[in-house]
Amino acid sequence: MSISLPPAQGPSAAGGEVVDTVAVARAGLKEGPGGFWRDVFRRLRRNPTAWIGAAIVLAFVLVSILAPLLAPYPETALPGARNITPTYIPGPGELPEFPLGLDRFGGDVLSKLIWGARASLLVGVISTALGLVGGMLLGLVAGTFGGWVDTVIMRVVDIILSVPNLLLAVSIAAILGQTPFAVMIAIGASQVPIFARLLRASMLQQRSSDYVLSAQTLGLGRGRITMSHVLPNAIGPVIVQGTLTLATAVIDAAALSFLGLGGGRPETAEWGRMLTYAQNELAIAPWLAFLPGICIAVTALGFTLFGEALREAMDPRTRAR
Repeated sequence: MSISLPPAQGPSAAGGEVVDTVAVARAGLKEGPGGFWRDVFRRLRRNPTAWIGAAIVLAFVLVSILAPLLAPYPETALPGARNITPTYIPGPGELPEFPLGLDRFGGDVLSKLIWGARASLLVGVISTALGLVGGMLLGLVAGTFGGWVDTVIMRVVDIILSVPNLLLAVSIAAILGQTPFAVMIAIGASQVPIFARLLRASMLQQRSSDYVLSAQTLGLGRGRITMSHVLPNAIGPVIVQGTLTLATAVIDAAALSFLGLGGGRPETAEWGRMLTYAQNELAIAPWLAFLPGICIAVTALGFTLFGEALREAMDPRTRAR
């Protein structure tokens, strides 16, 4: 954040001009982050990648919210069970009332894909929120106090980071039990170290900025400087990482459900669980694996595209061009 220097207050001993330090400090502290965010939004509007990613994410969110209105059948309904035989499952277009065909249990695939979007959105958002809150708390404490507090927190974070994310999530979910809430906690816990390290690093970078020195010159306390000035300016990279992490959260949720850790009945409308039971039907009904796999890939792509566009818009190296 730049600080505009006020007019000189008088000559120095060397015959030059001096700057009123308090005036500089007040000028720096009055400059808020509004201009920065306006510039970010302007750059996003000019980025085609941001539009594509935002369109995919918006479509995913709308489908999830409007699932009761869009889905032809209820979430647990099995309207096509009478059409299933051990060697035959109707595919897309074969039955007019089931546009994308049926699954092994007689469920409408289109309805399950729509309801599965809601399940994936719920798990992705809640797990990312848990990881974001936990990571920000650790990063905030480490970046504010420093010293031995920072050392202890970062060493614990390093230990957690030494375990692959998915393996850690699988371990936590297996301990907590096979429930959707356990999946949310498992994915969120595996994301905590990422947010903690990112916020700490961003805060350490901000602490050496001019506006922090200005605040110290005015006599502001460490807590006020951190919460009013350092944290708001350091949170940008964390927001970007949150959008990118939503993509991995959707994939991780599908992976845990695929491994049987998501809970629920076999006919549960969830993309990962649909993949689990589709592997036994690949020979006669390959679309049961392709359709939820495409949904997972497109959703993750949308969050990734938007997150990368947001990262570029907030990157000072690209904003300076």
